[in-house]
Amino acid sequence: MVRPMTEDNLISAFAGESQAHMRYLLYADRAEQQGYPNISRLFKAVAYAEKVHAVNHYKNIQHKGDTKTVAGALFGSRTVEEDLQNGIDGEHFEIDEMYPAYMAVAKAQEEHAAEVSFRFAWEAEKTHASFFERAKDAIINEKDLEINQIGVCTICGYTIENEPPDRCPICKAKKERFTLFQ
Repeated sequence: MVRPMTEDNLISAFAGESQAHMRYLLYADRAEQQGYPNISRLFKAVAYAEKVHAVNHYKNIQHKGDTKTVAGALFGSRTVEEDLQNGIDGEHFEIDEMYPAYMAVAKAQEEHAAEVSFRFAWEAEKTHASFFERAKDAIINEKDLEINQIGVCTICGYTIENEPPDRCPICKAKKERFTLFQ
């Protein structure tokens, strides 16, 4: 049985990653409509990675029945630049505050599976923030993002440009476990 504090963190992380998944799909549509097909593709790839995180967290939740979730979410953007800033802010919150706290609780409570799930997401979020920052720089210069194929690890959500490595640097999954966005 997962201890209550760790399980609450898993539930909140699941909710937050699920919302990010949907928000990034909406942002992808807006980017496509506004003439930024590469930024759209980036949002789709990162949305997929957020889904991987949500699924990993969900697998560790043992709670039965309904529960209320609390997850930070950024709303109100209307431009691709604002969407990218929301993505940057959300990813940095997860990197700097949310996942370090969740990992510390899981470690203290000796909840190894939850700790691994949180660590996988935390490491992958770093790549997402970097991509969104590059994309925002392109938008500021009134250009689409110059980006090649994007690969997302189906085990941990690690996201990379170009050819995936033979082994994922986060979870050690084989290259064949990457989903490609071209």
